[in-house]
Amino acid sequence: MNAVIEAEHLRKTFGLLVAVDDLSFSVAAGECFGILGPNGAGKTSTIRMVYAFSPPSGGTLHVLGLDITRQARAVKSRIGVCQQENNIDPDLTVLQNLEVFARYFNIPVAEATRRSRELLGFMALDHRENSRAVDLSGGMIRRLVMARALLNRPELLILDEPTTGLDPQSRHQVWERLEELRANGLSILLTTHNMDEASRLCDRLIIVDRGRLLVEGKPAELVSRHVGRHFGHRLIVDVEDGAALYREIEERFCDNGGCVMRMATLEDVFLRLTGRELRE
Repeated sequence: MNAVIEAEHLRKTFGLLVAVDDLSFSVAAGECFGILGPNGAGKTSTIRMVYAFSPPSGGTLHVLGLDITRQARAVKSRIGVCQQENNIDPDLTVLQNLEVFARYFNIPVAEATRRSRELLGFMALDHRENSRAVDLSGGMIRRLVMARALLNRPELLILDEPTTGLDPQSRHQVWERLEELRANGLSILLTTHNMDEASRLCDRLIIVDRGRLLVEGKPAELVSRHVGRHFGHRLIVDVEDGAALYREIEERFCDNGGCVMRMATLEDVFLRLTGRELRE
């Protein structure tokens, strides 16, 4: 496998707090790889190490074949990062936000403007290039942050919960752009709480909790492998062809309409492995 990320026994501590604990995974070139987990599971701590924002406390981490602890500057020049925070300059226009950011990569002025307009078109923001960033909707701001992350033509795009807080229309717009980028061969690493997002975008994923790896695989394989158990007052029955069985159960036990037949989802896997209690 031609890996763009290789993490082995990765560890991150903050004093006595262990945020990432002996985590190993790899991301292949051209795939979309997801990190899922409840609040406080270590997702953001992990990707902050990947984009050289926070140094590992232990283990080894190579990104694009480079040692993150010794070659962080080289790594940063070849990746794009879309953080959770919408840290754009509210006093600049949409176009200016991109043009100014391009200076960090020593992109010539004319080329920066050309790339910026090209990306605004790709993100369906070209009609707002002269608007102040502060006047954009939440969905537009997220697309602007993504456009900014693509300015240096990265080999790896890293997204930390890219659609949190967006309305359904904005969320699907972002998903469509990410699918197009993946189809064009861009490697993507993302964290998410959205199971539909993970199922739709990710070729492979890991689920982590309390900094440790719980499971790894393709979304459909994880659903097939792990779903089927009691959830409190509910009983989930996992079968390959459940129509006949459902009718029998409904007739015998569900005269009050308490039975529902549906496809198993990645959310079922997530809840089974991480539990149902709140993490606040």
